[in-house]
Amino acid sequence: MKKTIFLIIFLLFFLSSLSFANPAQVDIITVEGVINPVTSEFIANSIDQANKDKAECLVIQLDTPGGLVDSTRSIIKSMMASDVPIVVYVSPSGARAASAGVFITLASHVAAMAPGTNIGAAHPVTIEGGAEKDSVMGKKIENDLAAYIKTIANKTGRNVEWAEKAVRESVSITEQKAIEEKIIDFIAKDLDDLFAKLNGKKVATATGEKHIRTKGAKLNRIEMPPAQRFFKVITDPNIAYLLMMIGMVGIFFELKSPGLMFPGIVGVICLILAFYALQTLPINYAGLFLILFAILLFLTELYVPSYGLLTTGGIISLVLGSMMLVDTPYPFLRISLNVILPVALSIAAIFFFLVGAILKAHAKKTTTGKEGLIGLIGYAETDIKKSGKVLVHGELWNAVSDEDIDAKGKIKVVGMDGFLLKVEKLK
Repeated sequence: MKKTIFLIIFLLFFLSSLSFANPAQVDIITVEGVINPVTSEFIANSIDQANKDKAECLVIQLDTPGGLVDSTRSIIKSMMASDVPIVVYVSPSGARAASAGVFITLASHVAAMAPGTNIGAAHPVTIEGGAEKDSVMGKKIENDLAAYIKTIANKTGRNVEWAEKAVRESVSITEQKAIEEKIIDFIAKDLDDLFAKLNGKKVATATGEKHIRTKGAKLNRIEMPPAQRFFKVITDPNIAYLLMMIGMVGIFFELKSPGLMFPGIVGVICLILAFYALQTLPINYAGLFLILFAILLFLTELYVPSYGLLTTGGIISLVLGSMMLVDTPYPFLRISLNVILPVALSIAAIFFFLVGAILKAHAKKTTTGKEGLIGLIGYAETDIKKSGKVLVHGELWNAVSDEDIDAKGKIKVVGMDGFLLKVEKLK
């Protein structure tokens, strides 16, 4: 009997020590800004890491104005295939889950919001550009996403009717209204409050039902790797635009002065990064062609001086193309006019300077070759009786003259035949 009791006590102690040695872990990531392919990759990698860590759940602290449909779909696929419960927490106060953020929040196993946050306005943005509601293509995209969000809401047991309105009518609500509409599970003022409310909650994941244990759990924050942070920065429309302009100017200088190398290397790198960034944005190709046309006009001005006419046309084309480049109704995906105008004026100033330098060079008297010698003053090195030698510009030349010139007399070059100078006596 004593041995049995001792064995039971030993087993309880052993099990408790195992529990103490391996406390529950909660992984957490922060997602801010536009939802794009870089964000999608980061979330997918974080979900994989949470599954490897055998975490109790992965908390996504979300604050987004929206993003691209393709990236959003990719994120939701990863969320729905996860063995680890995904908790979306719209925070801190003042944050929002707009557009793509609505889909991500509705797809989570548990959804929560901090006080002073909002959710909604899920009208589609595609990589081909913002779809107009009245266009046929726009209606097709809208209907597709309305069906998609209804499927998500139905699967996670949330308000299907409101979810459809978020897509079709771009409705947006506060955290209090989101609770009433059964969009989220609860409101949490901070992470501690979130974990307290999460503890013991039962959810259905891809592999079955799970109980989330957050009491005493170890918090493991997963940071975005430096490379992904860098690519996320350059996918900002303003940064992508600046890279494209720097790349074009660098390539131009390399073509204008072959062998410099540095402008060419910088230009190619910037263009590659710009094209990577632009392929993640809804690009209007008419805008892109206008920018390329502007560069063509600037280059033409260098070889066919129009006294500023081509450059003026290039500035207008560059500004219009830049404003049209990213086609979307959402301000957070557009290129700021505060970036476009300084860039356009700077590029115009560079080309005006180059054109001015070229015109000045054309107007300057030639100082080399045949044209450079005519008109120069020199001295007769020998007596010139029809022919002789003269010293011009520090060089000794054979010369002919229609008049006799004494040695050491001043002469002026009036013509040239091959390497023979025609001179006259300077009066």
